[in-house]
Amino acid sequence: MKHVAAYLLLGLGGNTSPSSADVKAVLESVGIEADDERLDKLISELEGKDINELIQEGSAKLASVPSGGGGGGAAAGGAAAASGGAEAEAAPEAAKEEEEESDEDMGFGLFE
Repeated sequence: MKHVAAYLLLGLGGNTSPSSADVKAVLESVGIEADDERLDKLISELEGKDINELIQEGSAKLASVPSGGGGGGAAAGGAAAASGGAEAEAAPEAAKEEEEESDEDMGFGLFE
């Protein structure tokens, strides 16, 4: 993914056909070492192609993919919180107590 991101950044910067050296330079500028095998594959796959056209084609394909739906999870959570009353008030106190306990050992509880 880092190689693709660097390639896209170069494209946004005006370089319509970035080379592997260009992508390596971008990655090295932020302290990331490029994987030569993956980078060579990316460059060979994108050679001679317009990145904007590829993005449009990919967006069209993604639009046809079913994305699930069903917003029941949020409604169920809201109903549980609404009916909780005293339980809803006890939950923050329990979370606060747990937080205080974990601060005592500074997160190094080896046998918990």
